[in-house]
This record gives sequence, C-alpha cells and structure tokens, in this order.
Amino acid sequence: MKPLILLAPFASLALAACGGPQTPGAKAAHERHENFEQIGKSFKALGEELKKDAPDVAKVKESATTINNYASQVKTWFPAGSGPQDGVKTHALEAVWKDPDGFGLAAAKLTDAATALNSAAQSGDLAAVRGAVPPLGAACKGCHEKFRAKDD
Repeated sequence: MKPLILLAPFASLALAACGGPQTPGAKAAHERHENFEQIGKSFKALGEELKKDAPDVAKVKESATTINNYASQVKTWFPAGSGPQDGVKTHALEAVWKDPDGFGLAAAKLTDAATALNSAAQSGDLAAVRGAVPPLGAACKGCHEKFRAKDD
C-alpha cells in the first residue's frame, strides 16, 4: 500500500501538467479565448449566409443573437491576473489593463454594433443586417488594433 501512497503526488502532478489552465488568470484567458472563438464563428457564419442568394433568416437571427450575447459580456472577460503582464499566454495586450477607459469605450462600441446588428436581424430585414455588418467589423478591428497582439 505504501508504494501507491508515494506515487499519488506524482500522479497528481502529471495529471495537472496535462490539464488546461491552472491559475485563475490562465483559466480566465482560456475562457476569454473560447468566447471570442464563438463570436468569430458566428460572424463567419453570418457572412457566409449573407453571401447566399436566399439567406436563411433563421440562421442570420441565430448568428446575430450569439454575437450580441457574447459582445455584451466582453468587458468582463479581462479580470486582473489574466494578462501577459501576469505571465498568462494571451493575445490580449497590457493596454487592456493599462487603459481601462479606452478598452471600455472599445467594448461599448462592440456592444452597440452587436445590438444594432441583432435588432436588424430580428426584424428580418436583410438589407438592414447587411448595413449593420460593417460597423460591427469596424468595432472588432478597432479593438484589435489597440488591445490585441498580432497573430504570429
């Protein structure tokens, strides 16, 4: 029985090394990444649907709803301890935490653009949806330019 007791701590360490994020900051950064992935997938699906001759309005509504739901939460995804200055692997730049007012404004622009897109989508007016896509893209780009590291 003693050999098993001696191996338990090593097994725990091995399992921990294989697992996902271990610190609260790393966990927050991982969840943030996953959430942004959902926004990106929904934005891509929306764009693909709008390229069709006869877009499926239900799919447009679904994508817009997802984007809107996530966009309204973005500002909460950057808790203290989840940035590169904390040793966390993330695309977020320190500017998120050093310029919280600027980041808040960028997040508000995203929320406003996502709300407008969702309103247009829920109305079923595809012309209005198409008109709401560029401001959403601009809000994403504006935030990426100042608060996100370039992809390698």
